[in-house]
Amino acid sequence: MRDGVPVRGEKAPPKLRRPTIKDVAERARVSVSTVSYVLNESGPVAPERRERIFAACKALNYTRNGAARKLRGDFAAAIGLVVPDLSNQYFALLAEGVERAASKRDVLVVLCAPDLEGTTDSTNSRLLRSQRLDGVLYLAGSAAPVEALRQLTEVGPVVLVDERIPGFDVPSVVSDNRRGACEIAKLVLAAGHTRVAVVGGPSTLWTAGERLAGYRDAMVSAGLDPDELIVAEGDYRQGSGTVLAEELLRGAAGRRPTALLCANDLMAVGALEFCRSAGLSVPGDVSIVGFDDLPLAALLQPRLTTVRQPAGDMGRRAANLLLDLIEGSEPVDEYFPVSVQVRGSVAAPKKVRR
Repeated sequence: MRDGVPVRGEKAPPKLRRPTIKDVAERARVSVSTVSYVLNESGPVAPERRERIFAACKALNYTRNGAARKLRGDFAAAIGLVVPDLSNQYFALLAEGVERAASKRDVLVVLCAPDLEGTTDSTNSRLLRSQRLDGVLYLAGSAAPVEALRQLTEVGPVVLVDERIPGFDVPSVVSDNRRGACEIAKLVLAAGHTRVAVVGGPSTLWTAGERLAGYRDAMVSAGLDPDELIVAEGDYRQGSGTVLAEELLRGAAGRRPTALLCANDLMAVGALEFCRSAGLSVPGDVSIVGFDDLPLAALLQPRLTTVRQPAGDMGRRAANLLLDLIEGSEPVDEYFPVSVQVRGSVAAPKKVRR
């Protein structure tokens, strides 16, 4: 070795491995998620744990200088974000959360919106693989594109947002869909409704399955037969809510459903639109609930009773989880709590109103 350079015939010294966020977590005796919350100021952590984490970072000489912050040639570190439908406020709020978290860590976000581009999932995966990305966040829309996702894993880590795909081993960030659907259905049943219909999401999606399971749980809890639920499959878009509401509510007043459980707010908006055009009062003739709690839910007439999902927080956590994976942390699944927002779109059916 001469002046730090190996001479001919002499082996170069082995490179020291850069400490990862996982090393910090192990030394501080906390989870990787807790380290991420502290370093990114993205969640509450007890002062004593924060001190242990900072001490571990100092002892290991750990800096946020891994794959998520490096420069590669003339290209800054970047992640991809697949959003199925930006006209849906829920997806837009998730995307905003992703962008804020990525910007805070000096990472670019490459947006892919199939509805805007008229592209298929396979085309999107090829596009994203060509962008020299470090990883991809995927928000599923109306199907479970397993092959496209498999192709995206060739880019780097993949994190599913607001969706899970059984048998596909990638981490996900989701909310407690089943509990939220169960709680809002219990609210409707407690108001006295027994003829209840579901305006559901695409049967291929995990979220739609979880919400339907939650509605059925509520039926069982109320001593009702869950098979008596009338289920119509929509596509999470407003238009399908309008069409399905017309199909479900076209019968005579004594036979049609007195309540619609809509699996998202956009389909609930569509159902409200049909009721208005058909001269049906909400909640006088039919009660309607949604899921998501979009900003518009509180502005509708009547104001929509729905399940609140923390879209922005989920987007921020998904971005930080992906960047942590890029830096070497272990994959984890994240669950967010939900809450029912009671407003004016639910009332007792006419036959039991006092």
